[in-house]
Amino acid sequence: MMDFIIRGGSAGAKITTEERMEQGIRYVDIRMQLPEPAIPEEFSLCWYMPVTQITSAWNPDFGWQRNISPEWAPKTTRSRLASGMPVHTLIAADGTNRLTAALSDAATPAAISTGVVEEIAALECIVRIFTLPTSPVGEYTVTLRLDERPVDWCEAVRSAADWWRSDCGYTPAPVPEHARLPFNSLWYSFHQKLEPAAIVEQCRLSVPLGMDTVIMDDGWQTLDSGRGYAYCGDWEPERIPDMRGLADAVHATGMKLMIWYSVPFMGIHARHFEEFRDMLLDGEHSNGKAFALDPRYKKVRDYLTGIYAKAVQEWDLDGLKLDFIDSFILQGRSLQPDPRRDISSLEEAVDALMRQVTDTLRAIRPDILIEFRQSYVGPAICQYGNMLRVGDCPNDPLTNRRAVVDLRLTSGGTAVHSDMLMWNTADAPECVAQQLAAILYAVPQISVLIDRLPAAQLAVLKYYLAFWRQYRDVLLDGRLWARHPEALYSQTGTEKDGVAIVTAYTDPVLEYGGGKLIAVNGGIHGDFILKNAAGKSWRTVDCTGTQLASGTADGSLAALAVPMGGMLFVE
Repeated sequence: MMDFIIRGGSAGAKITTEERMEQGIRYVDIRMQLPEPAIPEEFSLCWYMPVTQITSAWNPDFGWQRNISPEWAPKTTRSRLASGMPVHTLIAADGTNRLTAALSDAATPAAISTGVVEEIAALECIVRIFTLPTSPVGEYTVTLRLDERPVDWCEAVRSAADWWRSDCGYTPAPVPEHARLPFNSLWYSFHQKLEPAAIVEQCRLSVPLGMDTVIMDDGWQTLDSGRGYAYCGDWEPERIPDMRGLADAVHATGMKLMIWYSVPFMGIHARHFEEFRDMLLDGEHSNGKAFALDPRYKKVRDYLTGIYAKAVQEWDLDGLKLDFIDSFILQGRSLQPDPRRDISSLEEAVDALMRQVTDTLRAIRPDILIEFRQSYVGPAICQYGNMLRVGDCPNDPLTNRRAVVDLRLTSGGTAVHSDMLMWNTADAPECVAQQLAAILYAVPQISVLIDRLPAAQLAVLKYYLAFWRQYRDVLLDGRLWARHPEALYSQTGTEKDGVAIVTAYTDPVLEYGGGKLIAVNGGIHGDFILKNAAGKSWRTVDCTGTQLASGTADGSLAALAVPMGGMLFVE
């Protein structure tokens, strides 16, 4: 039995815990009872564990900061339906799990934090529940899962994510096959300067490269090119008035078409702003020129659902990029009660909105594509989106590679997508390959003007997309592992059906384990060090797939030259 300290809670609340062990994992059932239904106040569960063999902390929202922290500035995982996920992992230097804490409820606002108490060299671990206002309840139960098994940290995280799906009721949205094929996304390549003929031409050039769907981003709905969201809210195709004609032209190239919506925002220049100005969450965006709608009003949910349904049906769209769902935040006047609301909890309202939207869209098009973006990528919101994209990180392979791994470990079979890749046309082909190598374990999204690429860069893109499609099942469906999360992953790899693919970012040492090994140089310069492959044939290629050398490993240790972006094949 662990020594838990319960703090806070509503007046008169009775909070109890009950523990059990199952297959080496501790489950703590936390139950709160109130004298009568009310909006519950925050309460917490605290315990202490020795700081032994712990060097880093992990959650997808930690970004670059994977260190452990002091209790006066603890490392904190925040979670609610529309942002984050309730899992928090502590890891030893050799990659062994020391503690993976997860909550069964991924929708109710909560937080998990750990911080070093200097006086006792122990971690203060705190789980906080009801960190934001919710609907009134009389009773609430949540299970805290504490996994201290000395397994690889990736397995501990994946086990928690599997538990959400198998035992906690979070069934992911069905994933159409087209969600698992490369995309051309137009944001970095066009921004708001969208022009139908140019879009169709990019689609025509994308198909031979292996891209299957195009995403048209912000700009189609307004003639304003100043970015920001002051003109969002009406969602009429001002810049591209013949949207159905564009969809038909895109489909004629062989590609599918998705378009972007900023779900919450109602801009001050939208015609509907006055109609909804008293149904806002009061948080300013774009310097006070846009506000988030409040989905606790049925009128808001019906309005947004109607907008998307009409677009899909009338314009023959294949999917929607639904953006900024994490911008639904209680603040300002929205904290005050309003009898016109039919839902009192914001998280429940977002859930109701997304359920209504996706049910309506799937009734129109069962294989509808719906993209969500970090940070709304947790198990609760995954019930509605079938594509989870890395948050914006233009020209940044380090962030892309880290976030791809983070999302793959927690997302099960949901299609994880890279952020769109862009690069300068003057850059070296090897640097283009580095970006592609960083996102091999996700569905690639490309965002460059293909007709402006130099021949050498185009050759890299063509080779890598062909390689990705050839080994897609291994890359997406194999059991992913990643070394040294504190260093943003020195190596990442996966294996399926006797084929192992490893990407070496900073660690050049490769272990041959039988079957076919493909090693990708994702950033290091110089040699790969190949171990335990005596008698095996090998060959190396550069970043365009051109063969450089071949031979047979004549010892248990071999140094083989592989340039950045190149690959080593062993079998």
